[in-house]
Amino acid sequence: MNAIDIRTVTAADHAAWLPLWKAYQAFYNTEIADRVSAVTWQRMLDPAEPINAALAWRNGEAVGMVHYIYHRSCWTVENACYLQDLLVGAEQRGLGIGRQLIEFVYTTARQAGCTKVHWLTHETNATAIVLYERIAERPGFIQFRQALQELS
Repeated sequence: MNAIDIRTVTAADHAAWLPLWKAYQAFYNTEIADRVSAVTWQRMLDPAEPINAALAWRNGEAVGMVHYIYHRSCWTVENACYLQDLLVGAEQRGLGIGRQLIEFVYTTARQAGCTKVHWLTHETNATAIVLYERIAERPGFIQFRQALQELS
């Protein structure tokens, strides 16, 4: 396998990031408005924003992406890190790229002074759950949510 290079996105990476972002949405059978994706992309580039993104590159092609957000916690003085979105292109799965993306987030969050990294996945995402149970704790919490307005 050729080496994987994982790095934080730059403005020049938009054309590489967007197909992965669209594939992520398709995986979860959802469609996020282009306007929201555009704002999200700009937030990822703004160092004043807590939203971050990185791409996994193989042979000059973006083959995976991860989005992560630093946030306050009532349980610690330091921030925590929410790994919000993770995707490896279908043809690249099973090569350890997802694990490398998560470990990249672990490293950057640790460097930023975060006390933990946490994330959710859908209960039907069995392949990902196998990986997650090897590299993280499954604390048993169940998510509840209530939409307060239509997503735009």
